[in-house]
Amino acid sequence: MDVLRTLGLRRTPQSERADPRQQLNAAGGYAFVLDDAARLRRFLTLGVDGGTYYAAARELARDNAEVVGRMAHEDPETLVDTIVDVSVRGAAPRQNPALFALAYAAAVPESTQLALAALPRVARTGTQLFLFAGYVEQFRGWGRGLRRAVGSWYTSREADALAYQVVKYRQREGWSHRDLLRLAHPQTMSPELRATFEWIVRGTLGDATPSLIEGFVAAQEATETTAWARLVREHRLSWEMLPDAALGETAVWDALLDVGVPQTALMRQLPRLTRLGMLPDLGGRTDEVVAQLVDADRLRSARVHPVNILVAQRTYASGRSARGAGEWTPSRKVTDALDTAFYRAFEAVEPSGTRTLLAVDVSGSMSVPISGMPITAREASTALALVQLATEPSATAVGFTTRPGSRSWHDSALRPLTISPRQRLDDALRVVDAMPMGGTDCALPMVHATEQGLKVDTFVIYTDNETWAGDVHPHQALAEYRRRSGIAAKLVVVGMTATGFSIADPSDAGMLDVVGFDGAVPSLITEFARGL
Repeated sequence: MDVLRTLGLRRTPQSERADPRQQLNAAGGYAFVLDDAARLRRFLTLGVDGGTYYAAARELARDNAEVVGRMAHEDPETLVDTIVDVSVRGAAPRQNPALFALAYAAAVPESTQLALAALPRVARTGTQLFLFAGYVEQFRGWGRGLRRAVGSWYTSREADALAYQVVKYRQREGWSHRDLLRLAHPQTMSPELRATFEWIVRGTLGDATPSLIEGFVAAQEATETTAWARLVREHRLSWEMLPDAALGETAVWDALLDVGVPQTALMRQLPRLTRLGMLPDLGGRTDEVVAQLVDADRLRSARVHPVNILVAQRTYASGRSARGAGEWTPSRKVTDALDTAFYRAFEAVEPSGTRTLLAVDVSGSMSVPISGMPITAREASTALALVQLATEPSATAVGFTTRPGSRSWHDSALRPLTISPRQRLDDALRVVDAMPMGGTDCALPMVHATEQGLKVDTFVIYTDNETWAGDVHPHQALAEYRRRSGIAAKLVVVGMTATGFSIADPSDAGMLDVVGFDGAVPSLITEFARGL
């Protein structure tokens, strides 16, 4: 054998470096390294709960925290602007990473002022403020600037808006509003705010106390269903403001629905409403609830993340709680409404008109949960592929992994994904759940298209970027496809975990890295495919 025949620039095993910019990933393959700004956005969007297939949660968290710390010192403006952008746009299914990063930034002198000024925009609810308070104590003490920022969180609100926050979100993570007020010592000339602070700290009611707090206190003292229902209607109480005993009463939920249940809360309470017999296929409150679930304006204004709807749909359709022992018989109309809501949570997408191959990495490393939620990376990828299939007339989808010992795509488990937007979400996810899980070779979609002579303008690969199993790197496989087909094909890589690697060559203008699966992702993909 001529060993020199094994070396070259066009074809390199993924276990070897094909470019000086590549580094060894956790799986033993070489991939390109993201810059800090891209890594930060992945962390804020995807989080680190549960870690990855190759990295424990704490290890992954530490790596991402180092990125936050580095940017806090070197580029605080980009750090804080990115935190605010991801949080305000609702790009992440959970706010914990953004609050953690803001707390870290609040402890670094170069970024402290910017971070504290951004606190009201990132911590928009009482629960989020408690999470921030818990995180910030991991990095610093309660100096004057932090006390002033937290105090402003309270004093900058109208009394009625603050009353809503303090009775709906009363405590979390070992923190309460009383704790924060005693630390921050906010000062105000508003009688209503001062009365609200007095009730929080001492539990006393006065003439200036907002009526919502009075209604909350009365609800806690009440013992009759009729009293709870009346107080809900009079004071527009939410379900979190009621004692546990009230939440098992149909009349109380009728009152709550009459005054309006917020979109996210409504999705979470669907199992309870079903068990109470309020969502039958005919009659009840079903049609009204269905109309609210599919309302695109409500979804947008509530910043409902598509993956949260996906989790709600799959959980509700299963008839069994993911974390508890609760069971129910799902309503067909409600299940279908959650399907519709999932697609409507995405922005209006104009088809690219390009020939698109959607490739879902179904390898073993994609079996990890997303953001600590009861859904895996490969299931979330499949759901996102469904959205592209629904809007792109010339798209097809495949799932890919390698078989043990595989050295070519002929021996791989690359197969058409028999999914369709006309299927129910939970049915489509079962298709990918049934596919085999092997090694990761992200070159397979391009190699397959080359060998089969497929005409593809845009490859979209949903992956964790932990590729290692192939005898050619993905960017080399794309270059070979371009040479062989004569098509200037593009590659979009949708990262599904908060690692620091990508299969996309950052110097190739025909490759794009995308993070996560928020409502803007499908539009971003089609715009790139169209050359915008």
